[in-house]
Parts: sequence; C-alpha cells; structure tokens
Amino acid sequence: MKYFRLNNFYVGSYEGAPDSYWDSSLVVQSGDQVFSLGAMEFQDLYHIVKKTSEKENTHFSLNSYVKTLINDSTPRMDFDRSVIDANNVKSPIFPEEVWAAGVTYSDSMRERQAESETPDVYAKVYNADRPEIFFKGTGGRMQGPGQELGIRKDSGWDVPEAELAVIIINGNIAGYTIGNDMSSRSIEGENPLYLPQAKVYNKSFSLGPCIISSEEIDPQNLEVSLEISRGKDIVFEGKSSTSQMKRNVHELVEWLKKSNDLPEVAVLMTGTGIIPPQDFTLKEEDIVKINIEKIGTLTNKIVKV
Repeated sequence: MKYFRLNNFYVGSYEGAPDSYWDSSLVVQSGDQVFSLGAMEFQDLYHIVKKTSEKENTHFSLNSYVKTLINDSTPRMDFDRSVIDANNVKSPIFPEEVWAAGVTYSDSMRERQAESETPDVYAKVYNADRPEIFFKGTGGRMQGPGQELGIRKDSGWDVPEAELAVIIINGNIAGYTIGNDMSSRSIEGENPLYLPQAKVYNKSFSLGPCIISSEEIDPQNLEVSLEISRGKDIVFEGKSSTSQMKRNVHELVEWLKKSNDLPEVAVLMTGTGIIPPQDFTLKEEDIVKINIEKIGTLTNKIVKV
C-alpha cells in the first residue's frame, strides 16, 4: 500500500462557504484502487493503529488495519497515474525536523574526497563507528513533488542527492519515502566546515511522493535511480542500491536519537550512492527525477535561489 497526500479542489456547497477552496486528504493506493482516508495526517493513522493494537491486546500492522477500513462504503477516487505524478500530490507528511546522514556509501566518500581540500576527513567518518548526521531543515522549508528545488546563487557546482528517507514517528520507524538532499559541492569542497551553507538554504530539499509503511519493504534492498533532463536531453543517469550502504537505516536512526529528543514527526535522509561526475553541475530549468523501487518517483524543477 502507498499513502499519498492529495490536493482537492472544492466548490462551496453551503451558505457562508467560500465559492471554492483547496484542501487535502490522505489517500491510500491498494492494488489498482485508491481510497480516501479523509483529512487525517499519516501520523494520526499511525497513532490510531498503535492505540487499537494496545486496546485489543493484539498486533495490527498499519496495512492490515487499513484493509479493515477500505470496504464498499469507503469513498473511491478515480485513479490516474498522471495525477499522482503531477502537482496534485503534496509531500505525504509534514515533519517538524528533517535530518540527513552523509558518507553512507563508498562512492559518496570518494567523490567528497575528490572535491575537498581536506579529503582525509571523509575517509575517517566513513570508517568510524559514529556516522555523519546533520540538521537539514524544518517542514516549512520542504518542497513537495512537482515543486521547485534551489541551487544557490553563490555556488558554481551543485548536485541533487537521491536518498531513501525514513519517516520517524515518536522515535519509531513508521515508513519510507524519497528524499532529494540538494548540495553545493563547491561550497563544501572549499571547507568541510561550510557544510551547513552547502546543505541548508531556501528550497534545499524535497520529499515524496508517497509513504510505504515499514512492514512492506526491506529498506536495505531497494534500487535507486537518478535522471536529470535539460530540455529534451537526458544529461545524467545513474543507479545504486540501498544494499550498498555502509550503515543500515536502523543503525542511523539509533544514532540520530542518541541524546537527541526528536519531535513527534521527523525524517532522516540516509545518504546517496549516485554522484554525477565532477564536470557536471545543475542548471536552472533542469528536471530531476528520483525513483526508488517499490516507492515511486519524485520529480522537481531546478531554480536559482
């Protein structure tokens, strides 16, 4: 099952209602059908399942509980794949905090060594017990599917980073989505202490298009692909697998929680194994598509910020 947050356009139907307005709802795709779960957030559904399990002294998985909800009386929606891939879909969750892990793939380590004037620091963190984890932003800085992603005006070498993103609710792994962790390689390459400026700025990350519950996939066995288009041309393509990660997602989440109380909803992006070559940089109007097996495709257009 895949959980999306879908924009809805309504026309006022009662006295005092606005003529028209936008709202959103949580929808679930089960097979080739899509069902509306109403205005609740994904974390609300997660909490309901946990409380129901505790009350009935049994274990309900998220998907098994939702299957009890979707029956003939549940509102169906006309399903068109183009609707899911277009701007009608919002980010599936609004996290209070977004974090990211770096140097989790050997390819990432080698490329960050190549760009840096202090390359040894990346080999040391790759081989260390403690991973690199940094704060990426808040939900207010998040971009959704189809929205713009930024490259800094004061940077000359910029790349997207295709990453598996972990949905964390009350400290527990609740599901997975796709993250694009934008990065200025020229700024970080000048000095590793410039990492916050290379990573945190306007429109510097996106999440979407949906959430897969944690029970449904093996996070360490997913193919990841990245495609960058410029006009009618594909200017970069790359693939990797989460099986190549140095540290698994459970280990990364445990490190994130050490001496660090997370809010109710947080996201951890887990690093990338796809690095464009050193002679490549993003340009305005580029289209970036990240696909992760069993989850879907996250698409964004590049602008300068």
